Amino acid sequence: MTTLPRLQAAGISDPGRIRPNNEDSFLVLPSLGLAAVADGMGGAAAGEIASSIFIDSVRETISSPPTDALRASELIKQVYIKANQHIMEYAKGHPEASGLGCTAELLLFHPTGYCLGHVGDSRTYLLRNGAIKRLTKDHTVVQDQIDQGLITPEEARRHPMRNVILRAVGVNEVLAVDIIKGPFQAADTFLLCSDGLSDMITDQEIESILMQGLMQGLAPEATAKLLVDAANEAGGKDNVTAVVVRVE
Repeated sequence: MTTLPRLQAAGISDPGRIRPNNEDSFLVLPSLGLAAVADGMGGAAAGEIASSIFIDSVRETISSPPTDALRASELIKQVYIKANQHIMEYAKGHPEASGLGCTAELLLFHPTGYCLGHVGDSRTYLLRNGAIKRLTKDHTVVQDQIDQGLITPEEARRHPMRNVILRAVGVNEVLAVDIIKGPFQAADTFLLCSDGLSDMITDQEIESILMQGLMQGLAPEATAKLLVDAANEAGGKDNVTAVVVRVE
């Protein structure tokens, strides 16, 4: 049987400079070829509950590595369906947790490639051959406006509606999940992050820090800390989570 790639992976989550509590959650399980980030939203600390429900759904659903791309994408869809149901059930029983939900990234490797589930405005990037590529597209009002040519990406960073998301886990009975697939290469570096990182520093700054980590041979945890520190130095206006996964 073909085996998973050897992965180094670690994450760091920080409340940031302004928020009193951290509503982000993450999970890293290299032995299962798995990494996840969830960014919660909702009143009465409900965001923390929503993001932890998503992570719990990952743990409950994926207990062994997928054998191929089809199995990987099936597992990812199962996680999002289960988390969506559980968050909605929690909200029904807890009226104070209005607006409960989360954005979520789930990266899952199989022997010949990777599958990525994406909902909301958390992001996943891939650093390959010295260049960064954003694998996900934000499910936001401003991204729609960018797609229509109404505003530029630079304008979007300062737009008053930049944090209005169009899709989240636990909000509607039917959830559309973006599934992104691709092959991996040796030395590929994946970054899963909450918008507390990507709102504070640019893609170019993210690329520079990921390259620094690679060139200096830093462990994923050290690279994740550099990213979180950079977001906090830039203002730290939100909870910030960075999970770095490197293919050996």
